[in-house]
Amino acid sequence: MMVNTLEYKGYTGSVDHSPDDSELFGKILSIQGLVLYQGATLPELKQAFKEAVDDYLGFCEEEGLTTEKPA
Repeated sequence: MMVNTLEYKGYTGSVDHSPDDSELFGKILSIQGLVLYQGATLPELKQAFKEAVDDYLGFCEEEGLTTEKPA
């Protein structure tokens, strides 16, 4: 069974596959910014997604920006 989305801290991320290089990749959904992540396996992709969300939240905090709340 393939996972279509990931969830972490209220954010949702997509799960896509690149047949050319057998990599998994995705982006955080429901925000205007473009935050991407990738991994060779589903566990790697899940970890990369969590790190991407944490990095996004940390960047917004450092820059004094309001984080976009997931819908």
